[in-house]
Amino acid sequence: MYPDPSSRSQALHTRAKRSLPGGNTRTTVYLSPYPVYAAHGAGCRVHDVDGNVLIDCINNFTALIHGHAHPALASAAHRQIDLGTAFGMPTESEIALAELLAERVPGIEQIRFTNSGTEAVMMALKAARAYTGRPKIAKVEGAYHGSYDYAETSLDASPANWGEAAAPASVAHSLGTPQGVTADVVVLPFNDSKATEALLRANAASLAGVLIDLLPNRVGLIPASAEYLEMLRRVTTELGILLIVDEVITLRLASGGAQSRLGVTPDLTTVGKIMGGGFPVGGVAGRADVMAVFDPSAGRPAVPHGGTFSANPVSMVSGLAAMQLLDEAAYAQLDRHGDMLRQGLNQAFADTGIAGQATGLGSLIKLHLKADKLTSYRDAYPSPEQARAMARFNREMLNRGVLMASYGLIALSTPMQDQDIAQIIETAHEALNVLRREEVLA
Repeated sequence: MYPDPSSRSQALHTRAKRSLPGGNTRTTVYLSPYPVYAAHGAGCRVHDVDGNVLIDCINNFTALIHGHAHPALASAAHRQIDLGTAFGMPTESEIALAELLAERVPGIEQIRFTNSGTEAVMMALKAARAYTGRPKIAKVEGAYHGSYDYAETSLDASPANWGEAAAPASVAHSLGTPQGVTADVVVLPFNDSKATEALLRANAASLAGVLIDLLPNRVGLIPASAEYLEMLRRVTTELGILLIVDEVITLRLASGGAQSRLGVTPDLTTVGKIMGGGFPVGGVAGRADVMAVFDPSAGRPAVPHGGTFSANPVSMVSGLAAMQLLDEAAYAQLDRHGDMLRQGLNQAFADTGIAGQATGLGSLIKLHLKADKLTSYRDAYPSPEQARAMARFNREMLNRGVLMASYGLIALSTPMQDQDIAQIIETAHEALNVLRREEVLA
């Protein structure tokens, strides 16, 4: 049972603290009093170093849409490793993956590969500034877009500092962020069309781009409304502001990403995670005229961009194999399993009398320990009591063999079968009963 002071995971964490700050190199995987260390994975299950087998419901934070050690992806990677892992030259593999993405995603005519989603977003914002000649960007309150200073503004704003609902404050995420950064970020209230349009028009002369995730995880995994998206596309076009859709996570929702599912075509798109087939990857993509800011063929481009491992052939061939496996049948199964899990989780809340709900679309699910209607970051923001209860729920799930994000996020994978979904629902029912019996939520 977790936590176990005599476990190998605890011993590894103790060792890690001598060479890694807090024993950690990735904040998202930290768990108190120690994280569970992985040994190996296969399909939709991961084995930890203490011999426990877990249904993996986070899949490296949404990146492993085909689960662990998929034979086709492993074979593609092994073949390329034997040929070389990285060159100071382009390879055909980057062309093949670029062609597939341009064929599938409405907002992609051209793409430039990066090493992560964070880098993709950073380059997208630089491209928007270069193309428009304007300095500011706008983003949704609470939305996660990686670790670039501008993109992480107001990521975790709280009632103590988030300001007025119709004009949210621009709040630095990292201590020491220059005031000039937050001054160049306009924070938008998600799904509030009237207030967002007013902010865009008030800042139109200085706004280069609007950055938005169409199903933002940290905002509650609530989709952008049709009204909100219509307003964004219409107003940004009118004002000469680029619309940037972050599909680093949501590319897994459909062949053409969330933008095809929700019916909006942006000027720039960022991609990553599933696109690497289990290896590091990212990409900034969009209209050819906008992407021309990166073009070096006529001399120094408006936005120079390099990257030692950008478009490395291991990521490219593995990513191509992963994307080719995602045919309509695969997406249909992911959608069916996502609907089945959301319905089962919502029934578990009803059966146990715990106030809560499961949100999301397709293979992405988010659990909330509140029953209120959710349309924005502030609606989804958990109280301290709800946050403590979610941590307890997560621990109960872990001790019953289900691995999920500590804040309630679940990402499904193609190896999952109906019985796996049923087991997750049954486990959630048991965990919620613990919360009910122990009155974790008053």
